[in-house]
Amino acid sequence: MAQSMIAVYVQTDGSMVEPTSLQLITKARAIANGQRVVALLPTSDADQTVAMVKQYGPDEILVLADDRFAAATDTELADSLYQVVEQVQPNSMLIPATVVGRSVAPRLQAKLQTGLTADCLDVYFDGDTLVQVKPTYGDDIMCEIICADRRPQMATVRPNVFQAEPAQTATQVTDVDFEFHPEAHIKMEKPTPIISSSANISDASVVIALGRGADNPQLIEKAQKLAARLGGMVGVSRPLTDHPEFGHESQIGQSGQSIAPDLLINFGISGATQYLVGIEKAKTIVSVNTDPDAPIFTKSDYAYVGDANDFIDALLSSTRV
Repeated sequence: MAQSMIAVYVQTDGSMVEPTSLQLITKARAIANGQRVVALLPTSDADQTVAMVKQYGPDEILVLADDRFAAATDTELADSLYQVVEQVQPNSMLIPATVVGRSVAPRLQAKLQTGLTADCLDVYFDGDTLVQVKPTYGDDIMCEIICADRRPQMATVRPNVFQAEPAQTATQVTDVDFEFHPEAHIKMEKPTPIISSSANISDASVVIALGRGADNPQLIEKAQKLAARLGGMVGVSRPLTDHPEFGHESQIGQSGQSIAPDLLINFGISGATQYLVGIEKAKTIVSVNTDPDAPIFTKSDYAYVGDANDFIDALLSSTRV
């Protein structure tokens, strides 16, 4: 029988904790309404990772400690988590929608024979039912999905949808029994990080965003130069994902990345709903568009109605090194 508990899978990389995991602990605490928030922590460095997770106030951390997690496959992670989930029987489980999380979650779901909603933008409870909110129909509408009959209710949640907030809460730390089952026929020799100019746009403190109205080679080149000077990155709205300079990893919005930069400068972006959802956490938004009625202006701290080339030329002149 499912317990009154929200489990959160905490993704680690050596001694580091993936930030989305901490964001989900904060969200779980906010919606728990009396349920216990329990972090499931597979780790090869228990001392460092436990100390980091404790700062965000889960009621309990269940530690799966094994040196082999430093180079574990997604199948090995899912199998280890399955053993612990079977022991504790949570009502629901939140998983970061990272590359690893998106791979581990369906493997775990299949073992648990339950439902999984992928890439959620929000979650909340209706009684003990987890309502999972995600975009659908080409990102034009938001739908609410529930898993009525099976437990745990599982959801992956996109990075930067919620903000991680430290909490002064007493946290119990428990080492759990499990057996690490090495995956037959596969041995991880050495993990090699993916290197991409846009892979970490969700972590950038400055983002220069380009839309359909900025789809010309000269403006793209200037935007890349401006981003380099400001120590930022270039992202795009959906229409520019087909451009050879960009790809899906550069896309901002419901079907791409949710970003939370200190400064976001939009060029040629009208402000469709699916894009606006992805920039909700941006601290300061500057937008440039020739249409004075562009929806993007309603979400902007500063607006400029006019030519994007003129505006970016002025910025480049003022940031000349």
